[in-house]
Amino acid sequence: MFRSTRHSDVAGFTLIEVLVALAVVAACLAAIGSVVAVNLKNTRALEERVEFAEVLRAIMSGLPDRDSLQIGTQSGVRDGYRWRIDVRPYIASFVDPSVPSPWLPQSIFIHVQSPTGRTLEVVTVRLRREGI
Repeated sequence: MFRSTRHSDVAGFTLIEVLVALAVVAACLAAIGSVVAVNLKNTRALEERVEFAEVLRAIMSGLPDRDSLQIGTQSGVRDGYRWRIDVRPYIASFVDPSVPSPWLPQSIFIHVQSPTGRTLEVVTVRLRREGI
C-alpha cells in the first residue's frame, strides 16, 4: 500500500501566485511610503509655522510701549530668525491729519526670515498719544 505522489498532488504556490502576492505587497508598501513622506513634509511645515509664530510673538512682545515707539527701523536676530521692524506714520484716505485728535496712528511692518529663507510679514497699526 505504498502510494506514490504525483507532481499535481503536492501542495504549494505557483510562481504566478507568488509574483502576484509580491506585487500586492509592493503596491501597499509604496502607498504607505508616500503617505509617510507627505505626513513628514506637512509636519515640518507645521513646525516651521509654529516657530515663526513663537519668534513673531516674542518680537512683538518686545516692542516698546505705545508712547516709546518711535518712527524708524529696528532689526536683529532671534533664534536664527532675522527680523526687521519698520514704524511709519499711518497713511489712509479716511485719516485727515488736519483734524485734531489725541491719537496718532502708526503702521508697524514686521518682516521675519527663517534660517531656511522663508519669510513672514505682518502689518499692524498702533495708536500713540499725540504730543508724546
